[in-house]
Amino acid sequence: MCYDVHMCARDAKPRSTARGVRLPSALDVAIQREADARGSTWSALTNELLDEAIRQRRAPGITFVDGVTGRRAVLAGTGLDVWEIIQTWQDTGEDLARTHETFDRLSELQVRAALGYYLLYPDEIDRRLTREEAWTSERLKRELPYAVPRPD
Repeated sequence: MCYDVHMCARDAKPRSTARGVRLPSALDVAIQREADARGSTWSALTNELLDEAIRQRRAPGITFVDGVTGRRAVLAGTGLDVWEIIQTWQDTGEDLARTHETFDRLSELQVRAALGYYLLYPDEIDRRLTREEAWTSERLKRELPYAVPRPD
């Protein structure tokens, strides 16, 4: 028999879980202020913050930044997106040394941090790589004609 509407499907798990958590008042206010500034809810922003905190603990050297495409994983202190390093790594036949040569201003540990993040969260990075592959020169000319250099 099914007593919980969220658990009727076999082995299904609820999409979310309600938990009580005690926060210092100042932290609660700070979260709400940030949520308001972003047009988000307290709950949605708290979930995002916790998710990113877990990801940063699991993948040291990675942080998250805002951009026109939303939040994204970057190599801390560099401005390089993780997907950019992974794309190069894949283009070099997954050769760590050649990838490091391409990003010669990075230490090997920094390149490894990006690879480590990819190993933990491949779906996220693969989705971004797929989006980037869709930007053909024809699409660029059609959708962003101002970004294509004019012939002299």
